[in-house]
Amino acid sequence: MIQIAIDGVTIVWLFGNHCRGSDKARSVITTGVGGQSPGGLQRVRTRRRKAQQNYRVKHIVALARRPSLRRIVMAPGAHSAHAMMEDKEKALHGALATVRSSRISQFAPLLIALVGLPARGKSQLAHRLSRHLNWNGESTKVFDCSEYRRRRMALYGSHDIFRADNAQGSAIRRQSAREAVQDAVLWLKDGNSVAIFDGTNITREQRRDLEEYCVSDMGFRILFIECVCEDQELLERNIIEILHYSADYKSMSEEEAVDDLRKKLEHYMRQYEPIDDNLETISFVRVENFGETVTAHRVAGQKESGILGYLSGMRALPQTLYFTRHGESEYNVLGRIGGDASLSPRGALYAQALANYINALGCRDHVTVWTSERRRTKQTATDIRAPKRVVRALNELDAGICEGLTYEEMQERFPQEFAWRDQDKLRYRYPWGESYIDIMTRLRPALSALEDDHNVVVVGHQAVLRCMLGYFLDTKLDELPYMTVPLHTIVKLTSYGYKYRVEMIKLPVDCVDTHRVQPKNCSINRTTDDALVTVPSHYDTLPSNLWQNPTEAQHA
Repeated sequence: MIQIAIDGVTIVWLFGNHCRGSDKARSVITTGVGGQSPGGLQRVRTRRRKAQQNYRVKHIVALARRPSLRRIVMAPGAHSAHAMMEDKEKALHGALATVRSSRISQFAPLLIALVGLPARGKSQLAHRLSRHLNWNGESTKVFDCSEYRRRRMALYGSHDIFRADNAQGSAIRRQSAREAVQDAVLWLKDGNSVAIFDGTNITREQRRDLEEYCVSDMGFRILFIECVCEDQELLERNIIEILHYSADYKSMSEEEAVDDLRKKLEHYMRQYEPIDDNLETISFVRVENFGETVTAHRVAGQKESGILGYLSGMRALPQTLYFTRHGESEYNVLGRIGGDASLSPRGALYAQALANYINALGCRDHVTVWTSERRRTKQTATDIRAPKRVVRALNELDAGICEGLTYEEMQERFPQEFAWRDQDKLRYRYPWGESYIDIMTRLRPALSALEDDHNVVVVGHQAVLRCMLGYFLDTKLDELPYMTVPLHTIVKLTSYGYKYRVEMIKLPVDCVDTHRVQPKNCSINRTTDDALVTVPSHYDTLPSNLWQNPTEAQHA
């Protein structure tokens, strides 16, 4: 630690052990005489400009987008008696709000309310956050105020409904917001964890009323997330997505839609009151340029802290991701699960076909290939001309004492375990092995990295890819174990807004079918025939020349 005093300002530099090279992470704490902008919160860039004068007391935590950098800025208070009295009044007001919120249990349901102008990425943030929270076991749902407004309007007319002096339009928008919040409250009362209210909430009065209703009347926790966008490229992309995908503009020409959206934004900008910590005592997070900078104020609680961490690592760029299982393996042909088998002859053909497809992509210089530690995934990716990364988290589900067995052998040796697995495939854990829930847990870091990447080819296994695809497609958890992920097929995901477009690309190489649907009879007393009724065919029902070289088989 180094402490330096300059012009009455004390600067303390803290160096962590994690610093490396020239890009060292530093935390800066300043004390002394400083300044404050009229707008309330302010990002302080210590190397670019000097501190201004007359700061009041406040504490700001700013998380920069670069993961190696965390800035903690503490601005000092004014010394005049008048300023001190103002600070005491503000502190007392904040303390009362803190006491009121502290009475609410950390386990109380959480309402997240979005704040900001249109085209600032609120809906994309809301749905991505919902997907993340659902994956982590927090039952979450987004309540879109625009959808409620459309229910009250048979057809969107024009931007006039958003004018502040349009009494009828204002009444419709207020009622729509009220209905969205009421449904969110019902969702939380039903025992769910998080509700996300996707609206503009652009005035202080709206935010004050919403907080009063949720905290005082309902006993819920509430967190506001304000979305700000000053990046013109990102803003233009958001506007284009609204014009292409919003139901409001389906019946308009492009020129009419652009003009209408421009005027709509003007109406909102005249009414917009950004969150100001000097005037509001709410818990909020400000997200600038979709995660470039994240600022938190009065954020407390385990859920809120986890949300803050997720928001600080978001990425706004469009994505294209490719998922494929390894080529057909020897164990696939025999109907055996798990293990570390090599590719079958047809699996080797698929590996070559996959390489030809990926190598032919125009973006091949920027493709990265992820594989598991198992031989069959590495062999499948061998001929792809791109950097390869072995990711342990992509290993197939560990079947424990059932590794290498066929379903018939499992039924013969462990009929009760086999029945329990069919009863709850998501949560069933093999003895000395894993469950789908275990896979989801170990995949979290990999999914976080993948969500921040582009043009990645994931060569994995059936259970693992079910979980990964289920994450991006926001599939219900109980449906994950039965998602269809066939062999010799590329699943291409292309992002648009907060959704992903799915394209199934079947390459022309034959293979076995390993998909097994849940049988109707899952009782531990069922017969063997009932237990095996949905087991897919394997070696004993396949041609006898399967193991020959494909060229030799054609001449046999």
